[in-house]
Amino acid sequence: MITSISGVVQERLLFFYKFLRSPGQIGSVTPSSKYLARAMIDSVPWEEVKYVAELGSGTGAITKYIRSAVNSNTRVMLFEKDRTLYRSLKYQYSEFPCYRNACRLQSILGQEKIEQLDCVISGLPFYNFPQEMRYQLLDQVISSLRDGGLFLAFQYSHQMKKQLSERFDIEAIKFVALNVPPAFVYVCRKRGVS
Repeated sequence: MITSISGVVQERLLFFYKFLRSPGQIGSVTPSSKYLARAMIDSVPWEEVKYVAELGSGTGAITKYIRSAVNSNTRVMLFEKDRTLYRSLKYQYSEFPCYRNACRLQSILGQEKIEQLDCVISGLPFYNFPQEMRYQLLDQVISSLRDGGLFLAFQYSHQMKKQLSERFDIEAIKFVALNVPPAFVYVCRKRGVS
């Protein structure tokens, strides 16, 4: 028990340190709560998901729930820009390929020999990024998702609602109060070709 408590404390301290060094890239002072992780994971029909990517995996707060939810034949890819967090993810989740740059999602799918994703789960603080980077990331997500694929993103405000609604059908916005800070989970679906 002491080891797991010690691990949680170390994870939170590392995350807080990373936030202080680059608040625009990390977005929060603490990893996502189990309540936020469950709100994200419970929104996915896992029996229909063969290929999934998690953007901004951080310390793996949501990744561990993805690991528990996926089928044995589901392929999972992780993306984390921060070098220290990336190394930790590669060690903790060695069964999942891990990459540094979510802006290269489409080309990485090619490397992995995956045509399109069924689901993209994002912990990226989109509103903290310059507009050009937001466009680039959202373009990568849309190009990588199959028609009707799911995009789940948590944000700490409604500031991205308009931009997300221009590119996706927003099926639900779930408020998660038991998180620091409280968060909104956007459940979005890629529009099919009309």
